[in-house]
Amino acid sequence: MSEEHYLELCENPVQFEHASSVNNVFFDEANKQVFAVRSGGATGVVVKGPDDKSSVAFRMDDKGEVKCIKFSIGNKILAVQRTLKSVDFINFIPDYPHTEFTQECKTKNASVLGFCWTNWNEIVFITDQGIEFYQVFPDKRSLKLLKSQSINVNWYQYCPETTVILLSTTVQGNVLQPFAFRNGTMCKMSKFEIELPVVPKPAKLSLSERDIAMATIYGQLFVMYLKHHSRTANSPSAEVVLYHLPREGACKKTHVLKLNTTGKFALNIVDNLVVVHHQSTQTSLIFDIKLKEPDSAVNMHQPVLPARSIHPYRIPLAGPAVVPSQPPVPCQLYSSSWSVFQPDIIISASEGYLWYLQVKLPPAVILLQDKGKLMDFLLRRRDCKMVILSVCSQILESGEKGSLPVVATVFDKLNQVYKEYLEAEQTYTAVSLLNASEQDPPYDCTYSNTLPHTHTHTHTHTHRNSTYEAK
Repeated sequence: MSEEHYLELCENPVQFEHASSVNNVFFDEANKQVFAVRSGGATGVVVKGPDDKSSVAFRMDDKGEVKCIKFSIGNKILAVQRTLKSVDFINFIPDYPHTEFTQECKTKNASVLGFCWTNWNEIVFITDQGIEFYQVFPDKRSLKLLKSQSINVNWYQYCPETTVILLSTTVQGNVLQPFAFRNGTMCKMSKFEIELPVVPKPAKLSLSERDIAMATIYGQLFVMYLKHHSRTANSPSAEVVLYHLPREGACKKTHVLKLNTTGKFALNIVDNLVVVHHQSTQTSLIFDIKLKEPDSAVNMHQPVLPARSIHPYRIPLAGPAVVPSQPPVPCQLYSSSWSVFQPDIIISASEGYLWYLQVKLPPAVILLQDKGKLMDFLLRRRDCKMVILSVCSQILESGEKGSLPVVATVFDKLNQVYKEYLEAEQTYTAVSLLNASEQDPPYDCTYSNTLPHTHTHTHTHTHRNSTYEAK
């Protein structure tokens, strides 16, 4: 039943030329751009972004296989990695020389694992021996090393929202070292250790890049660890462990999401909800870390709603040979070829589609019977007003389900949210007036006994490559 599908793929996906023997596809998690590189760029590079304005098409000289390709913020400078020792740059700024220039990594005998743009003219090289932070001068066609750090690196993750790079270190790979970047500065944050279900002997790399993701949830940065238990463990089901990573201070394990099953999983964040996709059952689970179970440990979480599949999606046929009346082809959901990126992106390179995952709220009204818990869930979601109104209407019109205690619970939660809104509005207004009073008046207000009209604004803030993985 369609009303039970609380997850869906967006109606207007980003379409690109699918991966093939002559076309390689890359994704840039910072700009949310897909690069289709044909024949090493010699026959063309087509860049598709979230909107038409970020779409670009150009050609490059074929100087070897492209390992990684990304634009800096605003599509000003293109960076292309073709070797393990260097990165090439091309200016896309008007009136600047379009000739390529190259930067080799400074560390001797190091191999470049990848790179991340942290600003329009600032880039970080991640090597197997550390990181190198550069400033790019497009007019001079050169780079300046701002700072570097030596450390053995297995793999890395990048969170563009917070400009934090996470490095996997040590033989087992479970000691993670984060670095934060802002306005030309690099800050070494507190390292932390991921608790492994089994410690291997002898020691070997045990924490995979595919089992780690970084995302912002309710305005805070979390490292999400997909923990697979061994078959001999007392708790055979998998779980997602969340580590809160503050800008200052120690990283702490704060939440555990119980999956109650095993297999291959992938993670997304949609509207501050953690979405866990399970490939074998072709279903997904959603978790809200602000909803706490009354009869369990404080930070242990069960799924908010029962497991359901993403709403069926049909791919329209295209091309001159297509008959107008020919129906769209069903998309294979939960395909092993899917790549899942944070926060809410699913890519099928074989089909040439990038979707944004979305949450539908109306099915929650049917699937979540506890009205108090339902209200707590809905009040934290975007575009929740009409759904909440439908819940209020339902409990007031229903003689059986709409008992007075249920009505009281629902309206108590609404009143509490409204109270918090009023208090925040009053605080905002008071601060605005205080700031205004500390400034010199722009005109002679000696005879004025009225304050200029004050506008108050309410802002709502919401909120690499991973595929299904199992051990």
